[in-house]
Amino acid sequence: MFDLFRSRAKAVRYLLGGLLMVVALSMVVTLIPGWGSMPVGEEQVVAEIGDEALTEREVQLQLQAAMRNKAFPSELAYIYVPQMIDQMITERVLAYQSERLGFQVTEADVAQTIRSMIPQLYQDGKFVGRQAYADFLAQQNLTIPQFEANVRKQMLLTKLRNLAGEGAVVTPEEIDKEYRRRNEKVKLEYVAISPDKLRSQATVTPEEVKAHFEKNRPAYQIPEKRSFEMLVIDEAKIGERIATAEADLRRAYEANKEQYRTPERVNVRHILLKTTEKPKEEVPKIQARAAELLKQIRGGADFAELARKNSEDPGSAAKGGELSWVARGQTVKAFEDTAFTLKPNQISDVISTEYGFHILQVLQKEEARLKPFEEVKEQLAKDQKRQQVFNLMQNLADQAQAELSRNPQQAASIAQRLNVPLVRVEKAGRGDPVPEIGVSPEFEEAISGLQKGRFTPPIQVQGNKLVIAVLADVFPIRPAELAEVEKQVREQLASQKVAQLVEQRAREAMEKAQAAGGDLKKVAQAMGLELKTTQEFGPDGAADGIGPATSLMEAFTKEVGGLFGPVPMDDNRFVCRVAAKTAADTSKLAEQREAILTEIKRRKARDRDELFTDSLRTRLIQDGKVKIHEDVIRRLASAYRG
Repeated sequence: MFDLFRSRAKAVRYLLGGLLMVVALSMVVTLIPGWGSMPVGEEQVVAEIGDEALTEREVQLQLQAAMRNKAFPSELAYIYVPQMIDQMITERVLAYQSERLGFQVTEADVAQTIRSMIPQLYQDGKFVGRQAYADFLAQQNLTIPQFEANVRKQMLLTKLRNLAGEGAVVTPEEIDKEYRRRNEKVKLEYVAISPDKLRSQATVTPEEVKAHFEKNRPAYQIPEKRSFEMLVIDEAKIGERIATAEADLRRAYEANKEQYRTPERVNVRHILLKTTEKPKEEVPKIQARAAELLKQIRGGADFAELARKNSEDPGSAAKGGELSWVARGQTVKAFEDTAFTLKPNQISDVISTEYGFHILQVLQKEEARLKPFEEVKEQLAKDQKRQQVFNLMQNLADQAQAELSRNPQQAASIAQRLNVPLVRVEKAGRGDPVPEIGVSPEFEEAISGLQKGRFTPPIQVQGNKLVIAVLADVFPIRPAELAEVEKQVREQLASQKVAQLVEQRAREAMEKAQAAGGDLKKVAQAMGLELKTTQEFGPDGAADGIGPATSLMEAFTKEVGGLFGPVPMDDNRFVCRVAAKTAADTSKLAEQREAILTEIKRRKARDRDELFTDSLRTRLIQDGKVKIHEDVIRRLASAYRG
């Protein structure tokens, strides 16, 4: 198996590596007691579950693995640390309880699970070998006993969870209620109070700006700024230096003629009526339908239009059935045999493949040929130039790095010697657009970690450029002066005033609607608002002009004519009236019953699992079997702040 992981295609190695990293590393760190940690006496203990200890080292390993996989932004690690620790404790609690209850997993169970998880370990049904298995796990810093113990514990944990979730009973009344909830529809009349129309009324005086700034002065800071010089290696400008002679292109063409050979191919379109996953008794009906479509086509019907309306091939139906160019060996045999015997514009009979029934039309046909030099010359020139540009850019970047490492203060003379632009940037902060780059998170990350006088590695940014930046100066965060943030303060005060006006106006509209017996039209005319009506929508849909139904659930509890609101949606407020209600069509309950039953069962099982897990943790804590050291968790989280 060692050869399998070292010599097979990269895609296979990445797949297996990813599987084991996800399934093995994260679970081992979480579940195997003491893995990767020092003796308990030599480091802080985060929690104790039975006789096992969850250590600070184990949490850090798990967190680092998550950060490497970019599971969350690194700057928010301090928020995720308590959540991660809580999950680690919960999983260990479940594993501990499963062992106390005597759950068992046999060696055969473990072997079967591993085989289903990683079928590549079994080539042609035979295990590739224990040594290869061990060698690969060693690349993940795991041993066979660690990995298999982890799999065994995960299986025990799953058994306990399944036990907790069993017995969820769903009554017919619950199914009926859920069906009605899903399928009931409402239509609303509404008026919208938007901040856009009130912005002109929110005036802010200089005195208000000054008073607000003085009161909230600590909140206004000038963030850290950095000045730097950048060497910019631009693909477009480098390309201008390179000219490819026709003689060179001809030599490249002659040396690589085989890649310019095109096989025999046809440009074909088709209509597919699937027979897969359909009852056998329906096949004759599907074939008859295909025959009817063929009759329409031969009678002059538009092939593309029939394909769009009838074809069940998701990849081509929207394009009028067109598959574009197809060479031999790219389709199943029956399809290929037919496509390559048809003449251009000829329509096939109904043909059968393992996918269903097809009707084909060949649009164009090309014999196998060698593309002449003149036909590929332009693309060949582009490819040659692209490769030369790439090599030159890489050489320039290497030279720039080498010279900067000897004398980073000479960025200007190095740029001149290499004939690349030097860009000076003064006092740029995070999120500020940078000349030649714009806003680049990768560049910001690199420059923010530099010390004064040091330089970044080559960083690829938008526009196919490589940049190397030398940090000239750092200007620390400092309190702002009013002149520097006056515009920001004014905008904040204006936004606050607009929000207050929106709330006042919305309450006024609601009060007037109530006083008018729900007549929103009258209110709209009196207040200069526009009365609008939504389309009919259900609880899982959305109301045009307002937003998702999840914010309008009160509509489904009101009778026709009932008012509700103001409903907040972003910066707007809506006063609504139920204009119409449509009850669920119970004649369709039977066809949705199974799906609704499954969903309710899943929801109940999830709720039971959460309740079981919470109560188990609480009881074990009360019994002294689980001890959580909150002070260590707080310190760990604080260590990642900033």
